[in-house]
Amino acid sequence: MANELDPQDRRLLSLLQADGGTPINALADDTGLSPASVQRRLRRLRESGVIAREVAVIDPLAVGLGMSFIVMVELERDRIDQLDAFRRKALREANVQQCYYVTGEADFALVCVTRDMADFEALTRRLFFGDENVRRFRTSVVMGRTKVGLTLPIE
Repeated sequence: MANELDPQDRRLLSLLQADGGTPINALADDTGLSPASVQRRLRRLRESGVIAREVAVIDPLAVGLGMSFIVMVELERDRIDQLDAFRRKALREANVQQCYYVTGEADFALVCVTRDMADFEALTRRLFFGDENVRRFRTSVVMGRTKVGLTLPIE
């Protein structure tokens, strides 16, 4: 699908990444397309899966989630069923923002948010200490958020 994206599709995607709530008329003005053409393109981009989701980005402090952590998780066994079980556990956990299956010393890298250290300790009990397949985990406390996002360099 990437080969099928023309410059106007790419411009639309860039504009939406900056602000998903941009009105159709503003998108049309910024791309030189008609509002109807913008709507058709957006429908095609959504249906084809290029636009996977449209979400609101919430400031964690505004909702009481003042602490962020990067956690590297090493599993005891690398069997596919064990990997899948850990994936499912991470998917169910609301405090896990992101979960990556990675190469290197760890098997997974997690980005987690909590209200405070007590909340993080409870999270570690649910995710790691109660799981016999977790060999170890290493945590880094995020001291400051320099760049946060999922924007892709499209143009």
